[in-house]
Amino acid sequence: MKSVKLLLILLLFSPLFAVDNQKLIDCYEIFAQKKAELESEAEQILEQKEALESLKSTYMALMKKKEKEFNLKQQEMNATLTKIENEKKAIQNLIKKNRQILEAIKEAKLNKLTQSYAKMRPKNAASILENMNDKDALKILSQLPARILSKILASMTPSKAAHFTQLMESDKNQSVNSTDTGGS
Repeated sequence: MKSVKLLLILLLFSPLFAVDNQKLIDCYEIFAQKKAELESEAEQILEQKEALESLKSTYMALMKKKEKEFNLKQQEMNATLTKIENEKKAIQNLIKKNRQILEAIKEAKLNKLTQSYAKMRPKNAASILENMNDKDALKILSQLPARILSKILASMTPSKAAHFTQLMESDKNQSVNSTDTGGS
């Protein structure tokens, strides 16, 4: 009886064991599928990581290349800027020399003109100077030696002689003031 009971119990519970075994087999299959999916995802992540590393190294190489190009362009620009500055200085020196030459030419011209007036008869020089504009006449008169200047002024009308004398005096005072104040 004991064996019948045992058999009976086995028969009753055998479908349960079969169900449990089936469930257990199904769990193993699900775990195997999930494991395969996870391994596939891990493989994809690894591939993406490798692609990212490759992209990163390509980007860094490109950045280094661009940085070198930038530095080269900057050096070229600095060299060009230095060349321009040197040329600017050279041009400024030429302008300064040309101004000095122009001033020397003007001075020589004025000296020659002044010598011409100094050689003229005082009356003729006085009549020409009276008809010139004040600025040009003043330049010539201020360059004449005192002895010749006095003869020309004596040959002018008294009002013109007084006018030119005042202009020469104010021009002389302005020269002294600009020398005292540092050429203001």
